[in-house]
Amino acid sequence: MTTRPGVLFFSLLLVTQAQAQPALQASVDRARLQAGETLELTLESQDVTQFGKPDLSILDADFEVRSTRQLNSLHTLDGETRASTRWIITLLPRRSGSLQIPALQLGQAHSQVIELQVQQADSSRPGSAAQVFMEASLDSDTVYVQAQAVLTLRVYHSVSLYDDSSLSQLQLENAKVEPLGDSRTYEKQIDGVLHGVIETRYAVYPQQSGTLDIPPLTFTATATVAADDNQQSTGNGPASRQVQVRSLPLRLQVRPIPANYPSTAPWIPARSLSLEERWNPDPANQPTQVGDSLTRSTTLRAEGLSSTQLPPLPATEVKGLRRYPDQPQLRNEINDRGMIANREEREALVPIQGGNLELPAQEVTWWNTREDHLEHSSLPARLLSVRDNPALSAEMPVGDSRGSSGLLWPWQLSTLVLALTTLLGFTLWWRARSQPAVPRVIQSGPSPRSLLDDLKRACQANDPQATRQALDAWARQQPETLTEMAARFVPLSDALDSLNGALYSEIGQYWQGDQLWRAINTIPPAEQILAPTGETGSLPPLYPK
Repeated sequence: MTTRPGVLFFSLLLVTQAQAQPALQASVDRARLQAGETLELTLESQDVTQFGKPDLSILDADFEVRSTRQLNSLHTLDGETRASTRWIITLLPRRSGSLQIPALQLGQAHSQVIELQVQQADSSRPGSAAQVFMEASLDSDTVYVQAQAVLTLRVYHSVSLYDDSSLSQLQLENAKVEPLGDSRTYEKQIDGVLHGVIETRYAVYPQQSGTLDIPPLTFTATATVAADDNQQSTGNGPASRQVQVRSLPLRLQVRPIPANYPSTAPWIPARSLSLEERWNPDPANQPTQVGDSLTRSTTLRAEGLSSTQLPPLPATEVKGLRRYPDQPQLRNEINDRGMIANREEREALVPIQGGNLELPAQEVTWWNTREDHLEHSSLPARLLSVRDNPALSAEMPVGDSRGSSGLLWPWQLSTLVLALTTLLGFTLWWRARSQPAVPRVIQSGPSPRSLLDDLKRACQANDPQATRQALDAWARQQPETLTEMAARFVPLSDALDSLNGALYSEIGQYWQGDQLWRAINTIPPAEQILAPTGETGSLPPLYPK
């Protein structure tokens, strides 16, 4: 049996691509922890050609490997099914300070290096004699108004707890509170005793300056009791007892907006802030013509804020450029330092004239809470070079004094032929008027009334694509073009702009067709339009009652 060269080449190409792609990704559940606490390292591989498991011996110098779990899964992305394998490894750091999880190897693939910060244990924490205790802490004792403070609650238990545990709600009068993900669990050694830890975090945003008091929170659970404890047993299992612990109250100092912050700018206190933009298609890589649709996506990203706190970006208002904005997309991310807010604004930009169109720079003023000073982040101005569109040049005036005189006579000849043809047609029509009437020929195509009904149904269904098709079919049987009707009737012009906005952008699902239908239904008759043969006076209404 022989193998064709094309099949062999394709197989080698697949193997080469699989080897070129990174096959091992590493991540941790948290990058900052205290001495004695455990963390989870996750390794993920999507290379189905690799077998075995990663080599973990390189971790022995700085970490104790407590356990390793392997998970195999299938997931579908863009219609393509992919297999992946994950290893979840529980690690206990052997020392405090700055540690590194080195690059781990699986076959020919290597994971990235991960930096960790392991802090010294808090000596003020209750000792291991307390089987269940609770602590609360803030990442900072002082914040600006509406800035983020991270509240961390940890419940330590050296005995097993049932699944009925509960934590009282955090309610503050002058602050907004948002949970930072679900509670997470890990282990920690305290005075040689292994404790389980339940950690819950909140992002707190004070709404007024002054002092903010955070009340104690209560944790309630059912704990198992050792056999030698003086507790009653149900006879059906181990003895248990109800436990309830409370955290200590905390106080947060809230600073007002700095005096040197511009009064006209929205107040944005963040640890960091960035502005990014993307274009589809990118006008820097391909030419732009009149009538082309460009999608501009601008993303505002701020660390230490919620997405609802981010203000709208300045609108792109440029003469010669029509703008069709979408609804902003708000998204929050969670990391070790709290919340990261993302606000993405997308808009379709359609040039309606050629030449150079300058988009102004976009600037956001904000307060850097990490370095405590005023900052400005901006996107530079952009120049769009727009070419004339040959497909739209038919709507422009034909005369051009710059044309060559040698090419003028074909146009003159064509004009003469057209004039003679028109004269002949008019003569035949005049003679036909004097002839006896003949039975009207049944129209083979759709009637104007049926086209009008199709347009009405499309408008009532709020379907911009179907409405545009029905509108074009109806307009072809009218004595005027859509452009002429819109030029003399403002409601129709506004309705057409709304329809084009729904077609160019992604807001088509929100488009309502009643405005266009009312405009079509109320178009006034044009002047100097001939009435039907044998009739005089104004045209009958489009939609007789």
